[in-house]
Parts: sequence; C-alpha cells; structure tokens
Amino acid sequence: MASPTFHEKTEAEIRRGVLQVAILARLQTPAYGYDLIRVLTERGLPVEEGTLYPVLRRLEKAALLRAVWDTSGKRPRKYYQTTDEGRSAMDKLFAAWEHVDLSLRSLVNESGSEQNGGDEAQPA
Repeated sequence: MASPTFHEKTEAEIRRGVLQVAILARLQTPAYGYDLIRVLTERGLPVEEGTLYPVLRRLEKAALLRAVWDTSGKRPRKYYQTTDEGRSAMDKLFAAWEHVDLSLRSLVNESGSEQNGGDEAQPA
C-alpha cells in the first residue's frame, strides 16, 4: 500500500479543519450520527465513523452541541443539535474561515498575475 501523497495528506488536514464548522452548521436541525455522515458525504465532506463520533463528543462536552436519545423507534438513536453557544462559535469560526479563504485567494491571484507579467519588475 502506497503512502499518502503530499496532496492527499494536506487535503485530509483541510477537511479535519473544517469538519467542526460543517457539523455545527448541519446540526442546527437535529440529526443522528449516520445521517450526518450521509449528508456530509453527499455535500463533498466524507467522514468516517471513527472520526465523526469523537468530534461530536468533543463538541457536546464543550456545550456546543446537545444530545438527546430517541428510543421510540426500532433502535435507539442519539440526536445531536447545535446549541446557542454552538451557533455563536460556528459564526466566529466561519468568519475566520472566510478571512483565511480571502487571504489565500489574494495570494494565489497575486502569484498568478506575477507569472503572467504582473507589475513587479522581472529579472533581466
């Protein structure tokens, strides 16, 4: 089995970095773990059970999520929902993400214009 490439490792790090924000955003309406895995995967953020549940527990411990057991169906399900504190944290984290995204796009665009004859002096 080949080792992950630089690209694959970096992409995984980016996904881990945005996962908590995505979870807080999605759980503004209650959902259970497997449903959350399905939705995140459909939206382009695939996550494995072994990654998701520790994050859910961490967010719940930080009072950013609340959890309620529903035992009315064939099997009990634990439903998670973002708390008011979680929504506030999500808003702050999303604003931070937007700032990073804007800064990164600026750097990439600047680099592209320099390569295509930007205003900077070119070596002789």
